[in-house]
Amino acid sequence: MSTPHPEAVKAYLLDLQERIVAALEGADGKPFLRDAWQRPEGGGGISRLIEEGNVFERGGCNFSHVTGEKLPPSAAAHRPGIGGRAWEAMGVSLVIHPRNPYVPTVHMNVRFFSTTTEDGTPVWWFGGGMDLTPYYGNEADARHFHRTCKEALAPFGDELHPRFKTWCDDYFYLKHRQEARGVGGVFFDDFNELGFESSFAMTKSVADSFIDAYLPIVNNRKDSEYGERERDFQAYRRGRYVEFNLVFDRGTLFGLQSGGRTEAILMSMPPVVKWRYDWQPAAGTPEAALYTDFLPHRDWLA
Repeated sequence: MSTPHPEAVKAYLLDLQERIVAALEGADGKPFLRDAWQRPEGGGGISRLIEEGNVFERGGCNFSHVTGEKLPPSAAAHRPGIGGRAWEAMGVSLVIHPRNPYVPTVHMNVRFFSTTTEDGTPVWWFGGGMDLTPYYGNEADARHFHRTCKEALAPFGDELHPRFKTWCDDYFYLKHRQEARGVGGVFFDDFNELGFESSFAMTKSVADSFIDAYLPIVNNRKDSEYGERERDFQAYRRGRYVEFNLVFDRGTLFGLQSGGRTEAILMSMPPVVKWRYDWQPAAGTPEAALYTDFLPHRDWLA
């Protein structure tokens, strides 16, 4: 396995955060807050948050670089030989919850993790991806998002997009609901098979494509008319987002288990959420179409 260069990854991630925040500020018209923080156990980060924006009701784009002396269980689950070893992890993670129900929620993150085996051999990997969570499905939006993801991966092998697309479908799935969180995208983890330089380049290509994948959708939908019905359904569906992040998301679990900053970890939570007992949308409504036409896994580029 080739030698990793964490300092190059960190420099890229800091620049990525700046570029994405600048693009999102341009779409919203309101500046993001900046909150730098330090972690007593080692490391720190920069949180960039927006609340009550013109377009984005709540969202964040966070950078973190944290270190520790003992690897938490969530990170060592698939690699038993590194449990309890010193480690470092860094990444950029974002979740954006728009105000308009016709603009989808979006999630993107890229991360790098490194540690060593007992004999000092470096162990490292990249992870990340992005996925789209609409409240009112739009085929053009879903196709655009998936097409952009595919184009980002194309230089690194034709097999990566279908593999990472399926991985995303399987990962962002609420098993207790037997329901996808959204229309998917791409997802990968524990990835180092191309060697450091090419694995890093692939990760950068995915992250760099986020603005092109999401902002055209925002600009096309942010002025759509809506009323209380749409806002009510948006709040109900946001509940699924909360359920996934608190029950299944590996990043959330890792952050909490490793003593991360709770405010930064839970910035992904939507601002207004509703739950109802055994609620079902009426047949033939736009709300029902989300369940029948968009949440079931499908090849959006077929």
